[in-house]
Amino acid sequence: MDEIDWETRWRQVVEDRATLASGHVDTGYWDRRAASYARSTHARVDEFLQVLDPYLSPHKTVIDVGAGTGRHTVPLAQRVEWVTAVEPSEGMRSHIAGRDNITVVASTWEDAEVARADLVVCSHVLYGVAAPVPFIAKLERSATERVFVMLRESDLPHPAAEIRRRLVGDAGPRLPRFSELFMLLLQMGIAADVDFLRYPIVTRYSDMEEAVADSRALFGPGWDEDAGQAALREILRPDAGQLVFDGGVAVSGVAHWQPRTSS
Repeated sequence: MDEIDWETRWRQVVEDRATLASGHVDTGYWDRRAASYARSTHARVDEFLQVLDPYLSPHKTVIDVGAGTGRHTVPLAQRVEWVTAVEPSEGMRSHIAGRDNITVVASTWEDAEVARADLVVCSHVLYGVAAPVPFIAKLERSATERVFVMLRESDLPHPAAEIRRRLVGDAGPRLPRFSELFMLLLQMGIAADVDFLRYPIVTRYSDMEEAVADSRALFGPGWDEDAGQAALREILRPDAGQLVFDGGVAVSGVAHWQPRTSS
């Protein structure tokens, strides 16, 4: 594997995906999807927090990079002294519950200006980052005790991927995987500890219009409105007044390490 330049490979995967659908790098997409995302994730049992648990205490500070709707920010704020949530999407930020010990920074991580914290966490953010090395280097510089980066190893469990399989015969260009993150970290000189997590992925929509808009955005060029809606009617099931997509069980990895800059 020594001949592989993992930084170049990562950039190519991100760029290939961006030619199909820009959702993972488009703040507007996350603005539109914020309500569905919050609805789908806030009730999920989150094993990521169990990985963090041994490192948490009432006197710790945390930076949550790409905080989204606050699914980690808020429970972390109940366990530590302070959480700084960095999130560029206004729609996502609007779902972060206000607490006296939470600071919300409206910025991408690349542009954010924040004070260092004991712990820096970054969950499911790197998929759309074409330049991961400076992004990760900034995570490391910003932590005094430990960095945590979570990424899926399994394919994206999303209605758009299933629709593409049915209509096109493939799920389209993939996203970066945790295994590639691990190899990239090794290339950077970081030998991270690893925890693997398995958990069900369920996506909830308020109605068919919301489901169509989300699927269209990630399907990419060639979307057929009639065929797409017909496929959605087959793969979504009604539940408590919502439409639900069962994405099966996802496998994710958490790489965590003591920053080399901590001293």
